Amino acid sequence: MFTGLVEEVGHIRRIGRKGEALVLNIGASAIMDDMKIGDSVSVNGVCLTATTLEGDGFTADVMPETYRHTNLNHLQSGSKVNLERAMLSGGRFGGHIVQGHVDGTGVIGSITRDQNAVVFEIKPDDNDLFRYLIPKGSVTLDGISLTVVNTSSGSFTVSIIPHTIGETVLNFKKTGDTINIECDILGKYVDHLLQYGRGHSSSTETKPKRLSEEFLANHGFA
Repeated sequence: MFTGLVEEVGHIRRIGRKGEALVLNIGASAIMDDMKIGDSVSVNGVCLTATTLEGDGFTADVMPETYRHTNLNHLQSGSKVNLERAMLSGGRFGGHIVQGHVDGTGVIGSITRDQNAVVFEIKPDDNDLFRYLIPKGSVTLDGISLTVVNTSSGSFTVSIIPHTIGETVLNFKKTGDTINIECDILGKYVDHLLQYGRGHSSSTETKPKRLSEEFLANHGFA
C-alpha cells in the first residue's frame, strides 16, 4: 500500500521489450536506501516489484495487462517517473490509501494558473470512472495523492501547489499527455458491495451460514 506522496522523480535508463512485456531499468537514489529485491515500488502510480538492485537504481517487470491499461507503455529511455516505496506501518499517513492498481488513463485537457496554484483538467478515457470521482474526494494521478476540485460531463479538475509540481513528473507534463488514474479504493468497495447486494440478494442470506458451518467443521469445532 502507498500514500500517494512521491518520494523522488526517477528516470528510465533502459527498457527491455518483448511484445507487450517490459523490463524497466530505473535510475533512483532516495528510495534505494533500504530497498530489497521483492519490494513494492509505485512507478507513476503503478505497483511494481523490484527484481534486481543496483547502487543507483533497480529493475522491474511490467506484464502485458499493466502495459495495456497504464501509461507505462509510453515510456522511453530518459522518461521521468514518480517513485514511492510501500508505506511503513509506523509511518505518517500523509496522503490517502493508494493501492498502485490503476483504474484507467486520461488525457490532460488543459493546464491553467489560479493565483498560486496550477489547475489540471483531466479527461478520463473511461467515463465509468466518474462514479468514483467526487468533488473534494481523493484521486491518484501518476501516483500523486490529489483532491478532486470539480467534475463535469467529460472531465475533472485538480488544483496543485507549486511544491507538488516541482517535486513530481507533473513538472514535465503538457496538454495532451496521458496520465494514470486510480480512484479512491473506499468508493470502489462501497460501489461493489452495493452492486453485489442488489444483484445477488437471494443468495447473500444463506452464504454466511454455510461458510461459518464449513469453517467450524474444518477446524474441529463442529
